[in-house]
Amino acid sequence: MMKTKASKGTIKKVLYYVGRYKIHLFISIVLAAASVAVSLYIPVLAGKAIDEIVGAGRVNFEALKPYLYQIGILAVCAGAAQWIMNTLNNKITFNVVRDIRNAAMKKIQILPLSYIDSKPAGETVSRIISDADQFADGLLMGFTQLFTGVVTILGTLGFMLSINFKITLVVVILTPISLFVARFIASRTFSMFKLQSQTRGEQTAFVEEMIGGQKVVTAFSREEDSLKEFDEINERYEKCSLKAIFFSSLTNPSTRFVNSIVYAGVGLTGALAAVSGAITVGGLSCFLSYANQYTKPFNEISGVIAELQNALACAERLFELVERQPQTPDAQNAHEFGDVDGRVEIENVAFSYSKDRELIKNLNLSVESGNRVAIVGPTGCGKTTVVNLLMRFYDVDEGKISVDGTDIAKATRKSLRKSYGMVLQDTWLKEGTVRENIAMGKPDATDEEIVAAAKAAHAHSFIKRLPQGYDTPITDEASGLSQGQKQLLCITRVMLCLPPMLILDEATSSIDTRTEIRIQKAFSTMMQGRTSFIVAHRLSTIKNADVILVMKDGNIVEQGSHDELIKKQGFYYELYNSRTEATA
Repeated sequence: MMKTKASKGTIKKVLYYVGRYKIHLFISIVLAAASVAVSLYIPVLAGKAIDEIVGAGRVNFEALKPYLYQIGILAVCAGAAQWIMNTLNNKITFNVVRDIRNAAMKKIQILPLSYIDSKPAGETVSRIISDADQFADGLLMGFTQLFTGVVTILGTLGFMLSINFKITLVVVILTPISLFVARFIASRTFSMFKLQSQTRGEQTAFVEEMIGGQKVVTAFSREEDSLKEFDEINERYEKCSLKAIFFSSLTNPSTRFVNSIVYAGVGLTGALAAVSGAITVGGLSCFLSYANQYTKPFNEISGVIAELQNALACAERLFELVERQPQTPDAQNAHEFGDVDGRVEIENVAFSYSKDRELIKNLNLSVESGNRVAIVGPTGCGKTTVVNLLMRFYDVDEGKISVDGTDIAKATRKSLRKSYGMVLQDTWLKEGTVRENIAMGKPDATDEEIVAAAKAAHAHSFIKRLPQGYDTPITDEASGLSQGQKQLLCITRVMLCLPPMLILDEATSSIDTRTEIRIQKAFSTMMQGRTSFIVAHRLSTIKNADVILVMKDGNIVEQGSHDELIKKQGFYYELYNSRTEATA
């Protein structure tokens, strides 16, 4: 019952998107009706033509010619109407899929990061690409064959009733068997196609993960294990696909069998009627043609129903993404940060990614404008989580974070994030030129400003050595740049924008020691007068911080300058000595 409701709900959502193209849809239906009407009138002319040639020496060529001309003209008209109808159906289908894909992409931009973090990227890609393609195929088949099929059935019934009521009654009595068979099979294939789509998404996610991490897989000799895992997913995909295709493929031959019975019944009763003189031979020929045309749409519609079940299963997964709850929108009167001083207050903040596992609790911190705050601690203590909360990638569970006395939960995310410059350990480059990647945060930057920022970040020298310098096209995966060079480009972005507050999360982790020393000098210049949060595992890089926050199990356990914390000989002292010994 739940599956039926879900299916009906999905159909309503599909119809909502289709409804945006009402004019195209109306014209398509009119053309379908016209095409069918013309096609159905041809057998009438053919029957009359046959009556003009029945019997030896009774061929009336003069009467035959007009029928042949009319049949030829009507066939051309039917073909033209079908061509225009198919063009419109294609336009409707791909516009609908484009609209749903656009809605999915827009939703991704406003989804909370908790959703993005909890879902494999390949799963989301599979929904937007593969599921949308499958949905388009099913929808196109539905438009192309469903309309004409229904109109053909109704039209042939009308024509058959006008020729002979009793023979038409035989057709009408036997038809429900075909409908029952199609409905019975189709109702059981929806869940199979949905499982097929889910498994395909899992497979796409796994393949993308393996390709992205191929170096790690190879380094740890995990090729065989990866192949086994892929085989396991592939086998499950094969089984659910075979089930879905097998059961859906039963529909067509089953309805064909029933339709053959209908055709045989029409032929038998029609022959008896012709012998008794109730119908002419031409009329019987016309009736048999209609019986064939009447049953043919049932075969097509049964195939369409199977495809539509697949399409609806894919559409349901797409709509699950489109209708996912977005992040809490900014209030209409939300505060807009302008030129901030950089005073940051963290008051009694509690936060956890999972409700059953505490992470940060009762966190308090006061940062004056222009202070350099270093955050250190063991892995998993909450350092990067503090960064996520400062940038409002996640909202706090309790307490509040303020910038210049304004609660960031009452300010717009865009203005808050514009106030920060952020360099992470993980680099990200978009597809474009080096210049476009550097100017991402300041698209109107001049060439002089871009070059000056690159020189300050010590990236200018390697950029000039690239084939086309600043105009060299790059991507995140296939750029030909080392990890260190990518990180230098990310640092250059921040150097170009120079916002009032900075977040450096292992910003020099992939850079050689010599370049790091120069970068640290550039950072020192950049951080002058700017509130800066520095997350670092190398404790040697944060000795000059105004305040060092030592975190453990989501709490700040120690706070002070490097010299003060060393004198205390507490947790920081142990942490510092353990790192020093490890690098000795």
